[in-house]
Amino acid sequence: MAVDEQRAGSRVSRPENRLVRRGFGDPAQAVRLLDGPGLEGLADDPVLLDALGATADPDQALLGLARLMEAADETDRHTLRDTLTTSKPLRDRLLGVLGVSTALGDHLARHPHDWHVLVTFELRDMHPGPEDFHRALTEGVRSGGAGPGGGREGDRSPADALRIAYRRCLLAIAARDLTGTTDLARTAAELADLAGATLQTALELAAEQDPEAAAACRLAVIGMGKCGGRELNYVSDVDVIFVAEPREGVDEHQAVKAATRLAAALTRLCSDTTGEGTIWPVDANLRPEGRNGPLVRTLASHLAYYQRWAKTWEFQALLKARPVAGDAELGAEYVEALAPLVWQAAARENFVADVQQMRRRVIDSIPVTELDRQLKLGPGGLRDVEFSVQLLQLVHGRTDPALRSGNTLEALAALSRGGYVGRADAASLDTAYRFLRSLEHRIQLHRLRRTHLMPTGAEDLRRLARSLAALINDDTRADPVAALQREWKRHAVEVRRLHEKLFYRPLLDAVAELPPGAAGLSPDAARARLEALGYADPAAALRHISALASGVSRKAAIQRTLLPVLLGWFADSADPDAGLLNFRQVSDALGRTPWYLRLLRDESAAAEQLARVLSAGRLAPDLLLRAPEAVAMLGDPQGLEPRGRAALQSEVLAAVGRAGSTTAAVAAARSVRRRELFRTAAADVLGRLGEDPAQALDAAGEALTALNAATLQGALSACVAGWEAEHGDLPTRISVVAMGRFGGHELGYGSDADVLFVHEPLLGSLEEEAARAAQAVCHELRAQLGAPSPEPPLLVDADLRPEGRSGPLVRSLASYAAYYRRWSHAWESQALLRAEPVAGDEELGTRFRQLIDPLRYPGNGVPERDLVEIRRIKARIEAERLPRGADPTTHTKIGRGGLADVEWTVQLLQLQHGHELPALRTTRTRAALAAAVDGGLVRREDAEVLDAAWVLASRVRAAVMLVRGRPGDSFPGEARELAGVARYLGYGAGHSGQLLDDYRRTTRRARAVVDRLFYGL
Repeated sequence: MAVDEQRAGSRVSRPENRLVRRGFGDPAQAVRLLDGPGLEGLADDPVLLDALGATADPDQALLGLARLMEAADETDRHTLRDTLTTSKPLRDRLLGVLGVSTALGDHLARHPHDWHVLVTFELRDMHPGPEDFHRALTEGVRSGGAGPGGGREGDRSPADALRIAYRRCLLAIAARDLTGTTDLARTAAELADLAGATLQTALELAAEQDPEAAAACRLAVIGMGKCGGRELNYVSDVDVIFVAEPREGVDEHQAVKAATRLAAALTRLCSDTTGEGTIWPVDANLRPEGRNGPLVRTLASHLAYYQRWAKTWEFQALLKARPVAGDAELGAEYVEALAPLVWQAAARENFVADVQQMRRRVIDSIPVTELDRQLKLGPGGLRDVEFSVQLLQLVHGRTDPALRSGNTLEALAALSRGGYVGRADAASLDTAYRFLRSLEHRIQLHRLRRTHLMPTGAEDLRRLARSLAALINDDTRADPVAALQREWKRHAVEVRRLHEKLFYRPLLDAVAELPPGAAGLSPDAARARLEALGYADPAAALRHISALASGVSRKAAIQRTLLPVLLGWFADSADPDAGLLNFRQVSDALGRTPWYLRLLRDESAAAEQLARVLSAGRLAPDLLLRAPEAVAMLGDPQGLEPRGRAALQSEVLAAVGRAGSTTAAVAAARSVRRRELFRTAAADVLGRLGEDPAQALDAAGEALTALNAATLQGALSACVAGWEAEHGDLPTRISVVAMGRFGGHELGYGSDADVLFVHEPLLGSLEEEAARAAQAVCHELRAQLGAPSPEPPLLVDADLRPEGRSGPLVRSLASYAAYYRRWSHAWESQALLRAEPVAGDEELGTRFRQLIDPLRYPGNGVPERDLVEIRRIKARIEAERLPRGADPTTHTKIGRGGLADVEWTVQLLQLQHGHELPALRTTRTRAALAAAVDGGLVRREDAEVLDAAWVLASRVRAAVMLVRGRPGDSFPGEARELAGVARYLGYGAGHSGQLLDDYRRTTRRARAVVDRLFYGL
C-alpha cells in the first residue's frame, strides 16, 4: 500500500514540476483544474501549458479557463477546446485576458458564449470604430444579450442586455491590448469610442421609452475629459455635457424639460446597478454651475454662461470637448461656438491665479496615505503631464491652431513639432505617459474597478510586472516586482520635472545657445509664456534670463540647469518679476564663488528656499543683497534656527572688540544685526518659526528683541570705549531700558527701539560730570546706530522719557525717582508697564525696575481720575492721530480693533489688578491677557477674540514690512503688494479680498469687546 502511494505521489509530482517551471504558484490546484470538465488530457499539452505560463498570472488564467469550460454547454465546450488547441490567436487572446482580469473571467463564466467575440472581431477590422461598437451594442440589446455565439440569453431587459453587450466589446478591446496587436493610444481611443457608442445606444433606448420627449427636442451629448480626448481608461467616470435645442414648433422651455428627461434616463441606463452590474457613472458635473446648474441647457444658454461667468478651469476642461452621441449637427455647433472662448482663456485677467489654484486643489485632494501610490494625481503622475500639456496649449494655441487637440499625446507631439517643447523632452514624456497609462490600465482591468493606486500585494505586483514586461527596460525574469518598481520610479522622476521640460526650458532656448534638439520659442512666444506665468514685464524677464543663461561659462551652464525650476518657483509667488530680478542680482554678486554654484546645484532645498525668499517681498532680498554670502544659511539644515540672546551678544561684543574705532565697532555690530535680520526674515517667510501663526509671531518677536538688545549692548560698549579713549574712565554706570513693543518682546521688522536711558554716578564722581558723560555716550550711541550706512539702521527712540523730547536724554536713577514721585502722569505709569532693562549695567537696571514697580502696579489700583484720563487720551488718539485718508477698519495700529485697542485694554487691567495678581506683572501683551483670564478678570471667549485680533494685526504689520521693505500700519494699495501680504498670511492666489474681509470681521469683534472692557459701554 505504501509503495502504491509513493508511486502515485511520484506520478503527480512530474506534472507539478512542469507547472512550477512554467510559473504556476499553486501546481497542485492546477493539476486538479486540468482534470476538470473540458480540460481532460490537456495536462500534458505543452502548447497549452506554455501559453498559460506566458500569461501575467498562470494560476488565474487556468482558473478562469476552467470556469469557462465548466459553464459552457457540451457543444460549445468541444468547439472552444478545439479552437483553443489549434488557433494561436484565439488562445493568446483568451488566456491573455484571463491572466490579467478576474472581472472579465467572471463575465465569461456568466456568459460563456461571449468567447466567440475574440474570433469574430479578429475576422473584422482589427481596429473597430464607433459605428462597429454601436452596431454590436444595438444587436446585443435587440437579441436580449445574446452574442455572436448564440446562447441562452435572449430574455434580458434592455439595461442588462446593454451591459452584457458592453462587456463583450470590452473583452475584445482588452484582448487586442493584452496581446500587443494595438498600442495604448489606440486602446484608449477604442475605449472612448465604445463609451460614445454606449451613450448613443442608451440615448436611443431612452427615446424609445419616452417618444414624446424625443419628438420635442434635439439633444447632443458632448464628451469631456478623457472621453472627449479619446484617451479613456478601462474604468472611469464618463464626463459629459448635455446641450439641447427645440424641434420646429416646440417651445424652448418644453424642449429643455424633454431633453432633461432623456438625459436623466440615459444616465440611469449607464450608471445604475442591475443584475449585470454597472457600466460606468455618467458624470455631468463639468456643466455650467456644476451640480447646482440645470442638467441640460440650450446652446445660447451655454454661450451666455461661458461668456459671463465661467472660470479659467472650465475653459481648460472644454479643451477636450467633443460630440460623442445624439444630434451630431448640434454637437458640432456647440464645439464650434465655444472654441474661440477656449483659446482666449490665457488672456483672462485671473488666468495664472486660476491655474495655480487648480494645481493646489489637485495636490490637496490626495490623502497622505496615498501620496506615494498615486499614479494619477501624485508627484510625477499622469495629471502632471496632462496639466502641463493643456497649459501650453492654452498659452500658445491662441495663435497656433495646430495645437488644438483634445488628446494629450497628439497635443504633445504638436507642441514638439511647433518648437514649443524640445524633441527629446517630448519623446521622453510620451514614453513616460504611455507607461503610466498602461500601468493604470492593467491595474483597473484586474477587477474592473476605478482606481489609480499602485497595489501593495506581492501577487498583484508580480501580475502587473509580467503583463507589462514588453514596456519595462529591464529583465523582469529574475525579480519582476523590483523591475516594475524601478521602471515606475524612473518614469515618475522624469515626469516630476515636467514643468522644467515642458514649460520653462524653452524660455531658455529663446535667449541662449543650447544643444541641438532643444525647442526654439520665438521672442513673441516666449513673452506670451512668461505673461501666462504671471510675469508683469515679460521683456525684462527675458533680458534677465538671457543675462543668466547665455554663454559657455560654468556659471551659465549651472544656471541653465537651475533656471527652469527657479522660474516655476518664482511663478508661484505674488511677484515673479521681483524674484527673477533679485536672483540675477545675487548671482551677479556671487556667480564666481564656487560654493554658491555648488550649493544651488547640489542642494535642491537650498535653491527652492532661495527662490521663495527672493520672491516673497523686498525686505529679505534687500538684506541679502547687501551681503549675498548669507545665502549659505539656506544650505545648512540648522542655518535658519533663531539664535539666543547670549550667543548674539557674545558675537557682537567680540566683533566690537576687534574694531579700531567707535564707528567701525558700531558698524560691526550693525553688520551682525543685518545678517541676523535676514536669518529671521528668511525663516519667517519659509514658515520655519512655527506651524501655528501665533507661535511664529512670538518667535519672531523674541528673535528681533534679542537681536536689538545685543546690538544695543555692543553699541553701548563701543561708545563707552570711545569716550574712555578720549577722556579716561567713564564716571558713571549706564543702563538701557526697553519700552513699548521692545520691552514686550513684541518687536516687528520695522519697529524702532523705544528706550529709556538711566545712569548712576560712580562713587566719588561729580553728578554734573557723570551726567555730561552719560549724555555724550547715549547721544553717540543713537547717532551711530541711526547713521546712513549700507547696514540697516536701528532707530533708538527715547521719546517716552520724562518730559518727552523736552527732557534730558539721560537721567540719573535719583532724578527718575524724584520725577515719578512728583510729576508722573497716568500715561507714564501705563508706558512703564512694558519697561524692561536690556543692555548696560544689570544691577542698575534691576534697581530701576524696583523703582517703577509701585507706579505700574499701584497698590490701590487706578484712581477714577486717572481712569478717565486714560480713556480720554485713547479717544483723542483715535480721533486725531489716524493718518489722513486711512481706513479706520484696516489700520492695524490705531484702527478699530487694532493693536492699540487690545494693548490699552490689557494695560488697563494690569494697572487695576497688577498689585493683586502677580501673573499680570509681565511686559508681554498675550501673556498678560492669558493671566487676566486665569484671574477671572476676562471671559475666555472675549480673550480669544482680543488675542486673535492682536495676532492678526501684528502679522499684517510684519507682512507689510517683509513685502514692501518699509514699515506700514495699513494694507498696501498696490495689488501685487497686497497679494504678497495675503500669501505671507496663508491665503492663496486671488484671495486678497478674503484677507481684508477676515481682518475686518476679526477686528470688528475685538472692538466690541474693547468697548465693554475698556470704555465700559
